[in-house]
Amino acid sequence: MPESALNDRLSAVREVIATQQRSGGWTHPVRIVAVTKTHGPDAVRAAFAAGLDAVGENRVQEALPKMEATADVAVEWHLIGGLQRKKAKQVVGRFALIHSVDRLDLAEELDRRAEAVQPILVQVNCSAEEQKGGVEPADLAALLDGMRALPKLRVDGLMTMAAYDVPEAEQRRTFALLRSLRDTMQTAGHHLPELSMGMSDDFPAAVAEGATMLRLGSLLFGPRPTL
Repeated sequence: MPESALNDRLSAVREVIATQQRSGGWTHPVRIVAVTKTHGPDAVRAAFAAGLDAVGENRVQEALPKMEATADVAVEWHLIGGLQRKKAKQVVGRFALIHSVDRLDLAEELDRRAEAVQPILVQVNCSAEEQKGGVEPADLAALLDGMRALPKLRVDGLMTMAAYDVPEAEQRRTFALLRSLRDTMQTAGHHLPELSMGMSDDFPAAVAEGATMLRLGSLLFGPRPTL
């Protein structure tokens, strides 16, 4: 993609963010994580050149060689896809933020493998879809309480995904639920500043409901090439 095209798309995204924040009464910064899934290292370089300092990948096996190929690019790497416990040793210390921790045994394995503090987000299934990853909302408090005993993990917030092809009102309900859960958990003593919610198809609704972090791929880079 030409650099000018990415800059134009990013400018349009930022205008939507500003509009939606005004409508929702929010003033906090919203960080864009550029999702480079199935795109090559050039997408990472393009994102950085456009002023984005965070890159998201869904799959560990795709991310690691891309990291090596762009070792000279000063971006943070975020793991945004589901994570198997057996791959914990491959991700701790390599990703600045893991968005998709949704069970205690995975958290314990990450903590065991970590040599330094590893920031994570807890994924919550706010859309009530059986196929979606994430802890159930009713079980979030117990999971967060269990993570308190893991000294090398730092829970920085929550993540969720809305259902695909649903009306904006349903998207907003999903994102509002995550924000409400965050607020409740903070009242209970958990510090959870980040809300990672909103992707290319639904980010306006997420921003309106208080997202602090967006995961944008096709909206920035166009359709994903097939691996």
